[in-house]
Amino acid sequence: MQSLTVHLHDFIRDVRLTEEEWNTAIEFLTRVGHITDDKRQEFVLLSDTLGASMQTIAVNNEAYKDATEATVFGPFFVDDAPEVELGGDISFGAKGQPAWIEGTVTDTDGRPVPNARIEVWECDEDGFYDVQYDDDRTMARAHLYTDEHGEYRFWGLTPVPYPIPHDGPVGKMLAATGRSPIRAAHLHFMVTAPEHRTLVTHIFVEGDPQLEIGDSVFGVKDSLIKRFDEQPADTPTPDGRDLGDETWAKARFDIVLAPADA
Repeated sequence: MQSLTVHLHDFIRDVRLTEEEWNTAIEFLTRVGHITDDKRQEFVLLSDTLGASMQTIAVNNEAYKDATEATVFGPFFVDDAPEVELGGDISFGAKGQPAWIEGTVTDTDGRPVPNARIEVWECDEDGFYDVQYDDDRTMARAHLYTDEHGEYRFWGLTPVPYPIPHDGPVGKMLAATGRSPIRAAHLHFMVTAPEHRTLVTHIFVEGDPQLEIGDSVFGVKDSLIKRFDEQPADTPTPDGRDLGDETWAKARFDIVLAPADA
């Protein structure tokens, strides 16, 4: 608290903050609070777009051996997402290109982590998460568990770029500073297992043009960019699922968890 106060006072002196600017800041934060509810966390969005979320992640998830890198949590996680079996479909009817995601969860010594809980969530092809709709749908989110070999697999959607919610005060801030609200295409993961550090991360889509333009919340890390190989419509799927005349993609994401005390 003392450090925050010192830095805040230094900032005020540095920019010679006017009373009008102070009032504008108070009004801005008030609007951020008013638009926040149980489905939209504008304060998390503000933290993300200022880079504060990524800085916090960096100081709390120091690199440890070859453990998978963490990135931002985002404002759209929901507790109690439905469980799917291994190989199940997390889309629950959400629009988008089907994507088969598979991989393993191991520790930093290469040992499988069985029964690790994997939460996954993403937007649909229109760039919206289920909670952004007003009909209480649950789509494109679920949880599953690794098998005895630490392996997992599921059907999801090929991620697409989308704008973070920019119809509120954070969106106005981005517009005022000439910044884009677009996030690079990604799929969220949160992985938990006893005696291991909880991992909150994404995978990003190799070749997504937004990777060159920039991610609005600074969440991209090179190690998290994965290839989503598009498959012709007549390509057999890994589990025999009949997709008719749909194309689909497949990606692999092997996850390495750091120990809890790392």
